[in-house]
Amino acid sequence: MAKKIFIHLGLFIITLITTTLAGAEWMFGKSWFFGEQTLTFPDFLAGLHYSLPFLGILTVHEFGHYFTAKKHKIDTTLPYYIPQWFMSISPSLGTFGALIRIKSYIGSRKKYFDVGLSGPLAGFIVCVGVLIYGFTHIPSIDYLYSIHPEYLKYGQDYAQHVYQAGDGGFSLGSNLLMKGLAWLFVADPSTIPNAHELMHYPFLFAGYLSLFFTALNLLPIGQLDGGHILYGLIGDKAHRIFSKWLFLLLLFLGGIGMVSPQMPTEDILIYSPLYLFFLYMCFYKMTENRLERVYYATIIFALQFGCKLIFPSFEGFSVWLAFMFMLGRFLGIYHPNTYDQQPLGRKRVILGWLAMLIFILSFTPQVFIMN
Repeated sequence: MAKKIFIHLGLFIITLITTTLAGAEWMFGKSWFFGEQTLTFPDFLAGLHYSLPFLGILTVHEFGHYFTAKKHKIDTTLPYYIPQWFMSISPSLGTFGALIRIKSYIGSRKKYFDVGLSGPLAGFIVCVGVLIYGFTHIPSIDYLYSIHPEYLKYGQDYAQHVYQAGDGGFSLGSNLLMKGLAWLFVADPSTIPNAHELMHYPFLFAGYLSLFFTALNLLPIGQLDGGHILYGLIGDKAHRIFSKWLFLLLLFLGGIGMVSPQMPTEDILIYSPLYLFFLYMCFYKMTENRLERVYYATIIFALQFGCKLIFPSFEGFSVWLAFMFMLGRFLGIYHPNTYDQQPLGRKRVILGWLAMLIFILSFTPQVFIMN
């Protein structure tokens, strides 16, 4: 038992270090190893402003699952934290997240529901608190000038010059909750960080990413948290239908533009078979019939190509495409059936639909935008 605790604690410490390293890179727009000015130890300490709230939200989420599972006498592990850092070679978030491993069979619809609901709900409450703090403690414009001194010559109108000049190639998306909290808690809207600069504000960036992970977990597909919740709300048959069509919709939206009529003909000929095979693998867990996989892949490909032909400026959401591949190829899109199908009761139903509302508020169509 002590050895297992050491493993969990060790992974947490490593992940705390990697998220702090990544947080410093995002905050100051510098690298640890490359460039004229590299990051220092004080910058590392400043990176805790990102890593502590981000990992704090993640930890509350996972222990929400853990304690609920223990309450229902479900055998489960402590959270496994997954560190991630690319040594300043490319941007990273510092972690791939965390997970608990349930080691016993869950045969109850209510238990699945409770375990699935507890994590996102607990983490969301803390996330909202972090975002409120971030919006009520936005530093002055001088903070941004300290990171981008080249903006100083433009003053507060820097956005009209810098991004139009093509210097702002990377930005963050938005969601309903971020917009709502900004409207409620920011007295002067002109102080709200630009979407190209939000990653320099650690509490807002940590909250933004936490909302993204919350939305990922609350996708009502398969054995994700949202899948457990919606399965409990509507039952097996209805959930299989809903899960299938939501998976198809997100796969369609995610891949628009991967192969498009705007590409050179030779590129279309090269990439089309590769992308069709990718789509084929996305349906690996949805159906065992190979012809059905070919059928679904061809239809999705044709719809995406046609959409790009009609709406050439529309771009897909590649992050969601990658996640649909993980679901379709490895995790599965259908929820396992349970022998105990007792109704949830009014309180659970209310909480379940509240979780679905949280999913809508947290959902960010384009999480990272490359201009």
